[in-house]
Amino acid sequence: MSWQAALTILGLVLGLGTAQRAAFLEGLRELGYVVGRNIVIEYRSAAWNRELLPDLAVELVELKVDVIVAVPGTVEAARDATKTIPIVVPSLIDPVEEGLVTSLARPGRNVTGPGWSTGELTGKRLELLKETIPKLSRIAVLWTPTSQGGPREWQHAQSAARKLRVTLQSLEVRDPADVPKAFSAMTQRRPDALITFASSLTTAYRPIIVEFATKQRLPTMFSLRADVEAGGLISYAPSLTDTFRRAAGYVDKILKGASPGDLPIEQPTRFELVINLKTARALGVTIPQTLLLQADRVIE
Repeated sequence: MSWQAALTILGLVLGLGTAQRAAFLEGLRELGYVVGRNIVIEYRSAAWNRELLPDLAVELVELKVDVIVAVPGTVEAARDATKTIPIVVPSLIDPVEEGLVTSLARPGRNVTGPGWSTGELTGKRLELLKETIPKLSRIAVLWTPTSQGGPREWQHAQSAARKLRVTLQSLEVRDPADVPKAFSAMTQRRPDALITFASSLTTAYRPIIVEFATKQRLPTMFSLRADVEAGGLISYAPSLTDTFRRAAGYVDKILKGASPGDLPIEQPTRFELVINLKTARALGVTIPQTLLLQADRVIE
């Protein structure tokens, strides 16, 4: 391994102190990589502006890096920019269905990394909401149809809702102007709870979504732990810090000569149920003891 080994991290936004980034760097250190000594990392951020991603991806390809690490929301831009430079994605969502890989066991192209299907996760989130609020009958769904996996996640949600005998209220947000419209729709036709599908837009508007739900005393289910740490009620998802740490292992194998097309898509080994009791009290929601016992983290 030469100190010239180089990779780049491409993101919609890069919080340099985030737990995910720290976990990735820790994973690299555990494998013997020290930034500035035997590896160089180039960071590029679109600062939530998706239109910048294609140019950033091309710029990184022109640097002739050894590996591109594409964080959620940037995979398509990286894939379109190169068919030869290996691309490691810390969280590949529905990679086969999205056409990113040929199969989970043998990706076959230049994209690989930890990944999972949205189907079981979406169903589990709805089940957890129903367990939290037994009388639940109507759930608002805030989602972005143009995001990777968004339409598929909506289909899975509809299927799960039928089994649970609950009704879904679809609130599509394609751009910032749609957010206040979605809030207005929920105010006029109040749902029993709100579930938000993760996308670059819903993540960027996390503080506003949480503030609205709290004022409306609306129980929420999110896809990311950070959403609950910011004031949401519940989240259930694979541990992103764990998947980012495991992504370092993919980088290591590629730098040692492995082809990304031969590195299987690893399923998550850790799922996190996070509950914010402070938010529950503000909403007047009593979290069942059975859920509290299952929780990986309870925010007091």
